[in-house]
Amino acid sequence: MLLMPLNKTLIRQIRSLHKAEDRKSHRLFLAEGPKLVAALLESKWPVREIFATEAWPGWSEETSLPGDPAVYAVTEAELSRISSLVTPNQVLAVAVMPPATLDWKLLSNDLTLVLDGISDPGNLGTILRIADWFGIRQVICSRGSVDVFNPKTVQATMGSVFRVSVLYEDLKSFLSDLPADLPVYGSFPEGPPLHHTKLLQKGLLLIGSESHGISEELIPLISQKISISACAHPGDGSHAESLNAAVATAILCHEFRTRGTAVSPHC
Repeated sequence: MLLMPLNKTLIRQIRSLHKAEDRKSHRLFLAEGPKLVAALLESKWPVREIFATEAWPGWSEETSLPGDPAVYAVTEAELSRISSLVTPNQVLAVAVMPPATLDWKLLSNDLTLVLDGISDPGNLGTILRIADWFGIRQVICSRGSVDVFNPKTVQATMGSVFRVSVLYEDLKSFLSDLPADLPVYGSFPEGPPLHHTKLLQKGLLLIGSESHGISEELIPLISQKISISACAHPGDGSHAESLNAAVATAILCHEFRTRGTAVSPHC
């Protein structure tokens, strides 16, 4: 691979990708750290540039990287200037956003997560890791949800962003157009207890934001409400007011994958 020095123009271009509007207009995003960049290279997603210090394990003039990206030798100080991290970690890659298309076959035959108004980058990243863990390959977000290519989101996925397809839709219109026989499950604090509900391993699981829950306009489009039962402390009957959205998603996905009925169960 050809090693090149960093320059001021590149620094400005990379730093612009910290902002959502520039990521969207250029169709580029950042991945940082040895593990995340290794997962990116394994994914075969197009990588345009890599900026690395001598400490990066992939550093070698004889190494041939997938897609043959331009590789820049940088100091720790230079990496700090372009990084979105508080503590930069050896390597930063600039990658091309792949086209996101809805897989209707997958939608009709497997479990799909639908996220309504998830605004925290770390939460979205963790939810994608959960989806990846439970073999869910498609996540649909409301258009008001946080950008999946926000650097904090990409970092929180720990590489799962390269294995789970994420799309943004007008959820009211999208859910209204679904086939009538495709179940839409919605998580509510007051819904029927999850352990009393018959689950399928196909359908859509709708998760609302922690602060606002599922949007009122989407509630009529849900075919089955479900809830995670709290276990009150035996001493005083108290419990937490709510669960973190990612924690709730993990519990629900586990139940769907282990109790959901299907011809070929995942777990």
